[in-house]
Amino acid sequence: MKLLFDFFPILLFFICFKLFGIYYATAVAMIASVFQVVFFRIKHQHFEKMHVISLILILVLGGATLFLHDPWFIKWKPTAVYWLTAIVLFGSRLFSSKTLTQKMMENNINLPLPIWHRLNYAWVGFFISMGILNLYVATHYSTDAWVNFKLFGGVGITFTFVLLQALYLSRHMIHDAPTKNVTFNSQG
Repeated sequence: MKLLFDFFPILLFFICFKLFGIYYATAVAMIASVFQVVFFRIKHQHFEKMHVISLILILVLGGATLFLHDPWFIKWKPTAVYWLTAIVLFGSRLFSSKTLTQKMMENNINLPLPIWHRLNYAWVGFFISMGILNLYVATHYSTDAWVNFKLFGGVGITFTFVLLQALYLSRHMIHDAPTKNVTFNSQG
């Protein structure tokens, strides 16, 4: 359910683009992002940092798209999110003994420290690559192709990366030693 909520503005953007075009879709995505942040705040009593960052970027770049009547600005938004995420992930190691990926995932899996570092760098590389790929598609293909890529290509590539990452991590997970069942014999 959270995944659908996170992709809510993108999904609305896609539907509105197909029905009404880039400018209407941009305005709807801006409104949907505001709704997403406010709803999350009311429901959970705190802000989701990624939602707020995305909101700021869509308000700035979407606003520029609408004001200047130029879709190029909204096409930069995914790249800005990807690259900002890569910077935060890379920088997390500089300001803490744990990487951000470790902080987010360590309650669910147990990995050796070098694997946490590799995982963090893999995500940094992934987000840098996705930003470059977004710009490539935005500059070399039609806006319609870019919108399709944004929804289907981006989600598909991310899903594939997560699946490959899970396979890699499964080889390195540290499993807690099982506890031995001790039975006591009452006969001595």
